[in-house]
Amino acid sequence: MKKIGILGSGAVGKTLASGFIKHGYDVMIGSRELSKHEWKSQNNGKTGSFEEAAAFGDLIVLAVKGDAAVDVISLAGAANFANKTVIDTTNPIDSAPPENGVLKYTTSINQSLMEELQKKFPEANFVKCFNSVGSASMVNPDFAGGKPTMFICGNNDEARKEVTEILDLFGWETDDMGKAEAARAIEPLAILWCIPGFLKNDWVHAFKMLR
Repeated sequence: MKKIGILGSGAVGKTLASGFIKHGYDVMIGSRELSKHEWKSQNNGKTGSFEEAAAFGDLIVLAVKGDAAVDVISLAGAANFANKTVIDTTNPIDSAPPENGVLKYTTSINQSLMEELQKKFPEANFVKCFNSVGSASMVNPDFAGGKPTMFICGNNDEARKEVTEILDLFGWETDDMGKAEAARAIEPLAILWCIPGFLKNDWVHAFKMLR
């Protein structure tokens, strides 16, 4: 089993960290605040700085706010990302409040946050994943309609295969959308996913591709 470095100690980071531990991985969560040890004591995981977690992980999970992603990777050290698969859960959410339940994004329809990250940190193998579902359903979700679909993309074929294997373990079916440009379509799925939450307080749902 590869070691997993999680950058971000919010709900997404902790949920995925606990999921990896559940399935036998060795995990370290990186955070700005080294005093956050509650998760560690409850889950037999490790905690450290962003840099320590990135260096620890054979695979890295980027689980921070979209507007903090570049700074966090820089703090973690770009060299620690070289030739590693990076699960990118981020979305480019604007600070403005939603309008009729619809979030505003800082990117355009022809540019995604993941493409920006891939361009700025070319040695990393980013794979967009877990950006369009709530943390409560990320690990082994149980829906009446069966396994939900996780849409992924990224420029490195082997990295996408590695993430697909993790999704299989975590109880998802994967729809591989190919190269990084597909993030222009995948990232806005979070906008659609959030609308029932803002309008109806319905935050437990997921997407399904039917053929």
